[in-house]
Amino acid sequence: MADPKGFLTTGREVAQTRPVAERVKDWNEVYVPGSLLPVIGKQAGRCMDCGIPFCHNGCPLGNLIPEWNDYAYRDDWQAASERLHATNNFPEFTGRLCPAPCEAACVLGINQQPVTIKNVEVTIIDKAWEAGDVTPQPPERLSGKTVAVIGSGPAGLAAAQQLTRAGHTVAVYERADRIGGLLRYGIPEFKMEKRHINRRIEQMRAEGTKFRTEVEIGRDIDAATLRKRYDAVVIAAGATTSRDLPVPGRDLGGIHFAMEYLPLANKVQEGDLTVSPISAEGKHVVVIGGGDTGADCVGTAHRQGAASVTQLEIMPRPGETRGAGQPWPTFPMLYKVTSAHEEGGERVYSVSTTHFEGDENGNVRWLHLVEVEFTDGKLRQKPGTERRIPAQLVTLAMGFTGTDVENGLVAQFGVDLDARGNIARDAEYATNVPGVFVAGDAGRGQSLIVWAIAEGRSAARGVDRYLTGTSALPAPVRPTDRALTV
Repeated sequence: MADPKGFLTTGREVAQTRPVAERVKDWNEVYVPGSLLPVIGKQAGRCMDCGIPFCHNGCPLGNLIPEWNDYAYRDDWQAASERLHATNNFPEFTGRLCPAPCEAACVLGINQQPVTIKNVEVTIIDKAWEAGDVTPQPPERLSGKTVAVIGSGPAGLAAAQQLTRAGHTVAVYERADRIGGLLRYGIPEFKMEKRHINRRIEQMRAEGTKFRTEVEIGRDIDAATLRKRYDAVVIAAGATTSRDLPVPGRDLGGIHFAMEYLPLANKVQEGDLTVSPISAEGKHVVVIGGGDTGADCVGTAHRQGAASVTQLEIMPRPGETRGAGQPWPTFPMLYKVTSAHEEGGERVYSVSTTHFEGDENGNVRWLHLVEVEFTDGKLRQKPGTERRIPAQLVTLAMGFTGTDVENGLVAQFGVDLDARGNIARDAEYATNVPGVFVAGDAGRGQSLIVWAIAEGRSAARGVDRYLTGTSALPAPVRPTDRALTV
């Protein structure tokens, strides 16, 4: 145990963010560089090294949290990095982007603020990169087996790295022009600077993983060709089909899916564009959807100089503390103020969009909404609450409904879908097609980055066993596992 009295003597202290007036003028990460290091040792010392550490259960990766908390408390950063990497291929991603279900399950969180697990994690990995402790781990020998991974998001990258280290020759296919999937083009720069992805890709290249960008399986290469070329295939294409809003006026100009809007802003930061073709500058922006993707749209609109930003959510505003129906250690639905929300804008709950109204040029000008309530388990509109708000740019951030089927990938492979439209798989992450496996959101449905990495690691074990008859690779989650919620 790090500090036997740490949880009694030390309060929770999280990463400092830069002043709003400063950070909305750039696209750098919102946190003050180096602000965690002076306090993180004491924060790690708050960990109680519980006899039954529920943080392990909250994290699908099974991160060895008490162990690396102890090392961080003792300033043994190299050992902390080794323990962190034992279960997580990309802790710099999860440490910045994961909503930290581990913290929701922290035993200290029963009656106090939980340990700042996420902040300790990102400090450990940042220190490891600075010290040169993150090095390529090429296999000692090659198996002679080849694997294609479709998709370069966290699931695909995790599966590829695990299989490469197991000795297989792995090629990752990505339909975009750069590796990273939604990490690259769906996550704004102010949440995670893309240099973190770039150096991981270089590590993986040094280990032997091959990358093929601007190649869409199903269109550029058909499934039959890929199966002939490789001994196994991992489909990690994500759940990229955005949920639409079929209301009158949806076809007006200025209404876009979040995944049309966010990637263009990221391409500006990559230097591909000077100005985004879909910009919020000077416009009244409405973001439909109250989740993390919606918050990403809010923060992006602020940096593009929006005249106003309004975020709509159909559900009621969550409480700020756990209610009786959300007991520890479940992951609670709480009112969350992200860095994007700190920067301004209005959040409106319990409303539903009825239709859009356009101007004489066919562009959206107004959004009409109505207040709603849930009674007897049904959503009902409240009479007399209809109103309209100005909307010159609308982003739809209402989640995703499943993997892309329009490019022919699903049909060409002949894989079965489950009742929710995801690719079906067995306990080994194998589809109904021999040698074809699925990992991440393509099989699970829309989920968290930490689940994607866990699935990528687990699917890699299934592939390794298929190719060699046995495997020493870890499998932290089963396809049927779900987050601990109510």
